[in-house]
Amino acid sequence: MAGGVAKNDQRRLAEVAGLERDRALLGRASTAERVADILRDRIAEGYFAPGARLSEESIGRALGVSRNTLREAFRLLTHERLLVHELNRGVFVRVVTVEDLDDIYRVRMLVECAAVRGLGKGPYDDRVRETLAAIEAAVQAGEAASGERAWQDLSTANIRFHQGIVALAGSPRTDELMRGVLAELRLVFHVMADPRRFHAPYLTRNRQIVEALQAGDAAEAERLLGSYLEDSRVQLSGAYARRIAEQ
Repeated sequence: MAGGVAKNDQRRLAEVAGLERDRALLGRASTAERVADILRDRIAEGYFAPGARLSEESIGRALGVSRNTLREAFRLLTHERLLVHELNRGVFVRVVTVEDLDDIYRVRMLVECAAVRGLGKGPYDDRVRETLAAIEAAVQAGEAASGERAWQDLSTANIRFHQGIVALAGSPRTDELMRGVLAELRLVFHVMADPRRFHAPYLTRNRQIVEALQAGDAAEAERLLGSYLEDSRVQLSGAYARRIAEQ
């Protein structure tokens, strides 16, 4: 039992260690929204695993924020479905359900395909070209990560790819919406613990989509993306349902 407690303490120390470096990001105006931004990114990156309890004391100390500010950040992330509050137990990183996963893909299909469809035929303006450059960079990062067998980096590059697709719409509100949706999706991949299986096969398809966009063929890019998302949903939901049943 003592060994288990020690391991838990070590894990909690590792979870908050990186947050001290994030303290500088808060600037002079430490707000709950900015704390929520940091924690959202950390959850998406896997620093806090699904089902993990978040310690108010250790996180608040690492970020140098008050308990009230941290609790407000927790409330915001609970509203985004990334955290859950359990009475008399604390705040935990949420475990996504199979039904949630299907709904996540429903939202992705609506938003990502619409972002591509809205481009029409090229040539595109400077804003779109800049976004396409970011999408290309995400594809290259994924290809490099695959070559180095850095599977978590591959997972991150894939998320960046889809954030870029959403950014094609040029809508800050849509970007904000999808940050939460994609962070919630990342929780699914943390449970699966096999990013190679679920990301590597789609590298070629990412490349095909970005090349269609660079060629100014938004209709072809949308067709490729719609097929991609549906295949991904079917593959992931079946595997995730089996994984959840095993726990």
